[in-house]
Amino acid sequence: MSILQSRQRSPRKERVDVSYDYAVCAWARHFNVSEKKVKEAVAAVGDEADKVREHLKGRSSERPMSN
Repeated sequence: MSILQSRQRSPRKERVDVSYDYAVCAWARHFNVSEKKVKEAVAAVGDEADKVREHLKGRSSERPMSN
């Protein structure tokens, strides 16, 4: 087994970018919440997508799910 095979890579963390309106809009759709909620979550827990997801989890969505 080579060194590269034995070494585990840490997965790249996905970041929620609130610098651009189009990015906030995309994340809002992804999380099924308002853009305001995305910005509030990032302000509360930072920009790691997993942390934002956990912060938003369990909260009622403001947008209905599309079929």
